Amino acid sequence: MVLFTLERVSRHPVAESWRRLTDWPRHADVVPLTRVTVRTPAPTREGTVFVARSGLGPLAFDDPMEVVDWRPPDGGGPGTCRLVKRGTFVTGWAEFEVHPVDGGGSRVVWREDLSVRGLPGFTDRLLGRSARWMFGRAMDGLLERG
Repeated sequence: MVLFTLERVSRHPVAESWRRLTDWPRHADVVPLTRVTVRTPAPTREGTVFVARSGLGPLAFDDPMEVVDWRPPDGGGPGTCRLVKRGTFVTGWAEFEVHPVDGGGSRVVWREDLSVRGLPGFTDRLLGRSARWMFGRAMDGLLERG
C-alpha cells in the first residue's frame, strides 16, 4: 500500500480545473496506453462508475472506480471528489480537492491510497515513486491541455 499527496497550482479558475479533472474520458488523453469508459449515465454524481483499462493485449487490466463523494465547487468555494477503486488488481481510493487561489487560478490537492494485489511490501517504495510520477504527469496534462 502506498499513500501519497500531490499538489498543483493551475491558472484556471476552480470551476474549470474541476471540469478538467472530472472529465473522466480525458484521463486517457494524458495516461499512455489507457482507455476510460464511463458505465453510468451523465452527469457525474455519487454512484458514477467508470473503468480505466490500461496496458496492451493480454497485459492489460481494468481499474474500475466509483465516485463515493461528489461535492462540486459552489459559488467560488472548493470542490471535493472521492473515488474508490473496485478492481481485483488495483485497489484503494483517490480524492482531490480544488481550491480557489487569491488573485485567480486554483490549487488542486490529490491524495491517493494505492495497492496492487500480488506486489510484496518491499516494492512499495518503487510503486510510490512511479505512482507519484504518473499521477503528477496526469494532473499536469489535465490541468494544462485544452
